[in-house]
Amino acid sequence: MVRDLQLRSATPEDLDWIHELRHRVYAQELGQHPPDPAGRLRDGLDGDNVYLVAARGTTRIGFVSLTPPWLGRFGLDKYLTRDELPALDGHDVFEVRILTVEPRWRSTLAAPLLMYAALRWIASRGGRRVVAMGRTEVLDMYRAVGLRPAGRTVRSGAVTFEVLTGGVPELTRRARERYGSALERLRSVVDWRLDMPFAPRPDGCEHGGASFTAVGTDFRTLQRRHDIVMADVLDAWFPPAPAARAALAEDPAWAARTSPPSGAEGLTAEIAALRQLPAETLAVGAGSSDLIFRAFGRRLTPQSRVLLTDPCYGEYAYVTERVIGCRVDRFPLRREDGWRIDPDRLSAVVDSGRYDLVVVVNPNNPTGRHAPASGLRALIEAAPDRTHWWIDEAYLGYVGLEESLAGFAATDPRVTVCTSLSKMYALSGLRVAYAVAEPSTAAELRRWTPPWPVSLPAQLAAVAALRDPEYYRDRWLATHALRGRLAADLAGLAHDVTVEESVANFLTVTLPPGGPSAARLVDECRRQGVYLRDLSPLSPRYEGRTVRIAVRDTAENARIVAACRAALDVLRPALATSSGR
Repeated sequence: MVRDLQLRSATPEDLDWIHELRHRVYAQELGQHPPDPAGRLRDGLDGDNVYLVAARGTTRIGFVSLTPPWLGRFGLDKYLTRDELPALDGHDVFEVRILTVEPRWRSTLAAPLLMYAALRWIASRGGRRVVAMGRTEVLDMYRAVGLRPAGRTVRSGAVTFEVLTGGVPELTRRARERYGSALERLRSVVDWRLDMPFAPRPDGCEHGGASFTAVGTDFRTLQRRHDIVMADVLDAWFPPAPAARAALAEDPAWAARTSPPSGAEGLTAEIAALRQLPAETLAVGAGSSDLIFRAFGRRLTPQSRVLLTDPCYGEYAYVTERVIGCRVDRFPLRREDGWRIDPDRLSAVVDSGRYDLVVVVNPNNPTGRHAPASGLRALIEAAPDRTHWWIDEAYLGYVGLEESLAGFAATDPRVTVCTSLSKMYALSGLRVAYAVAEPSTAAELRRWTPPWPVSLPAQLAAVAALRDPEYYRDRWLATHALRGRLAADLAGLAHDVTVEESVANFLTVTLPPGGPSAARLVDECRRQGVYLRDLSPLSPRYEGRTVRIAVRDTAENARIVAACRAALDVLRPALATSSGR
């Protein structure tokens, strides 16, 4: 099938047409701007904002302009102050501007398709809210996709605009509800050249782990795993401890057919002894996600107010916003602060007393930064009594288990610590985790835990792993060395590529402004069997330019470096002919 309806980022060759179409529509047709003798209408944000173009063959149909928050300025700034429109101060707000279609195509689906493409682009960069200016004569078109008046109107020349706003998930859902059948028809004929999928994930959550799709989720082609570098998930590069492997191999038929201890009593006792915690403060689960869903589902309601750091492990936004429907605020972490939590700034936000729950992933995924236990504990102790804290320590072993707040959580009813054995102990496939809370809170979580929450093979391996701390300390130290070498090799690829090491088993690579997007780099590396994680959908703080890379062994790390080098060799020449703007 020939796909002649094209959606793409604007090329330099498109810009002259954009300026000319703007002049025809907004100067000559609408009288918003005075005519220009050259017949071109330019914009103060040209060169910084993003244009998406719809075309059929060589015929350009229309375009839409997008202004991301990291530019620090919006088109609306010409008309309203931030006090008059405080929504513009949000770090996750994108402006959709100048949706313009050639006259002969205005009765088609060109405008809804461009708006849908704009929403997909914004979502792929972590955007959560949209602001737009809609001409009063065509407000029905904007309302149809779910945009709502913000209570402000502006006038430009002869044209009056209503300021509109909406949440990206809601707008995307509304667009698919209203235009779903048409979009599905277009999907089969459109040449979608944007760097995100045409359709969002059905569950709306960016879980990661796309590499298993390449291996084969029907498990019939598992031999492909030898050809794939799975650096998009943070599974350990090393095997479980020898005793854990022996426990799995000793009698696998018996372990597979036998029901485990219903309450994982032996595993609980092992954790309690090793971590020097009372057993009644523990609750186990099949991985941290199991504990998150059970605990949050019991404690939170749609009326609950939750504070997440941004960026943060995506599962927390998913369960609070999408599953429960909580009111969720973000505490933005800043690249210029080294992605670290500023305790004074966080304290000032939490001291308002409006939050039912604050989530801190420590060390944080995906930023890889660690907040010292002493400072975090002091912050919690000074916080309002009504505020509860969920501390996720899935990667703490890479820093040092002495930094855990588990002992604090065992006595303070406001604090729960969640710890996964998956990543630190190389047991991701077995799914083992535990939570620590004061006895009554832990008992409530256990009450809502079904019997046999952790399989027998998982319990056997976890107990054996916990009994060999020396093995894992050596592996964690080796991980730091591998990460350092990988970081140095990646930094050597180009002078304008920024590599940031974490304290755990991953690092990030940030591409330069105006360079290829993170999504393009990820796609190009996949062609070589190397899977990396595009962090763009998690947060606009990454500006669509950062990938996360899990540390693998020496051979696989070399493949990662080679794939990135080859990908940049392909992508950089393409920038000479396409600005991506």
